[in-house]
Amino acid sequence: MVVAVAESGSVTKAAATLGIAQPALTAQLNRIDRALGGCVFVRDRSGARPTELGELVLRHARVLLPAMSALADDARRMVNQATGRAGALRVGTLGTGLGGLFVNELHGALGGLTITTATPGSVDDAGSRLASGVLDVALVGLCSDFTPPQSAEVTWTRVCVDPMFVLLDEGHRHADRLEVELAELAEERWLYVPAHGCTEHCFVTACVRAGFTPHGLGEAEWTAAVDQVRAGRAVALVEPGQLDPAGVRTVPLAGAPLRRTHYVGWRQDATVRMDLEAVESAAFRAHRDAVRRSPNYERWMAAYGELV
Repeated sequence: MVVAVAESGSVTKAAATLGIAQPALTAQLNRIDRALGGCVFVRDRSGARPTELGELVLRHARVLLPAMSALADDARRMVNQATGRAGALRVGTLGTGLGGLFVNELHGALGGLTITTATPGSVDDAGSRLASGVLDVALVGLCSDFTPPQSAEVTWTRVCVDPMFVLLDEGHRHADRLEVELAELAEERWLYVPAHGCTEHCFVTACVRAGFTPHGLGEAEWTAAVDQVRAGRAVALVEPGQLDPAGVRTVPLAGAPLRRTHYVGWRQDATVRMDLEAVESAAFRAHRDAVRRSPNYERWMAAYGELV
């Protein structure tokens, strides 16, 4: 928690990163202050800045956190082996709308294996979990300018590149368009369905290239984003491949200025436990399933073909 606040410079931002409520994080920071006998941060309207005591805590925390992570990984491996779960296929998905479809395809392709799922905290975390053996397979999505972390223990294969679409209220002036220019949405308030890591950077860069600076970019899970879009309060940046709920429309952005690349990765030694061709094929089939269930994406693919 202390590291998250220091890196974000804000209790509010750190709470969002950690996935907890801001009052809960504030209460924990107050407990930490009491336990240590002094304030770890100076907190005011401009944010949160480490005190001298805070800098001391951070120096120790940045040593302890990797050590605790290694301990947790080693313990999981030992427990998995001791309880016989080593025969399970441990699958992580992150930053991709294909995760559920991919797991479903794996169940069909690898019927003899038990499949367990996890959500890593970041793409780097997914790579670390693969390298350490905590995960066997991972499917991740990244903005197209980024690639997964490389290591000798892990192999990554690119599955597809998807354009990002915009989710509009069905009464929006552009809702019936076949595609819309990003610049035509310059005055909108934007949301994005959590995609982790690079979305905000890529979005702001695309907006600047389109000739405007966005008013803001908020994060919302799928249901909350749909509710806000349906109410006319925002538009949302989403991956295609979702069935449009009642009251909203998914519209392509002209020229695909924002793209998301999906990668499937596995440990090098996983070849002795599973059919890697079947895993790869499951990822490609998951993408084809996503295209088929979205009429707008099917039309877009028919017009433009697959992105590279």
